[in-house]
Amino acid sequence: MNANTLAALVLILAAASTGTVFAQQIYKWTDDEGNVYYSDMPTENAERVPIQSRPTDPAVVQDVQQAVADFETAEAEKKDAAAAQAQINEEKRAEDRERQDNCAKYTERQFQFTRSRRIYRLDENGERVYYDEDEMTTARAAVDDKVAEYCN
Repeated sequence: MNANTLAALVLILAAASTGTVFAQQIYKWTDDEGNVYYSDMPTENAERVPIQSRPTDPAVVQDVQQAVADFETAEAEKKDAAAAQAQINEEKRAEDRERQDNCAKYTERQFQFTRSRRIYRLDENGERVYYDEDEMTTARAAVDDKVAEYCN
């Protein structure tokens, strides 16, 4: 049952509860072309439509209103949960993209370290500073660790 149906049910119950106060006679007639009309004013050839009504139980109205409130609360909670899950999914996708980018970056660096005999870094002046054998071994191990971290 959706919110519109529940709201309509509450309105019907509310209208039915006040129906006895405002109850009038209803008349039905058919014109020469066969069209059926209903009115609260009697006309020629109109017949009275018997309508029976009874007072609405206030407890029932309260139960329906509570059911509507519970339904709306549940729907709001579902929307909140869906929004939270969408946020989690987006964060996961961003982490996955970052992981893929880092994997590609460190894989390229690992490839450069394996094919290059001399490895260097740029200093603050933009000049090349070449690694000695120990620094190369350390740099290669660090890149291998990064590849293992981001690519597996």
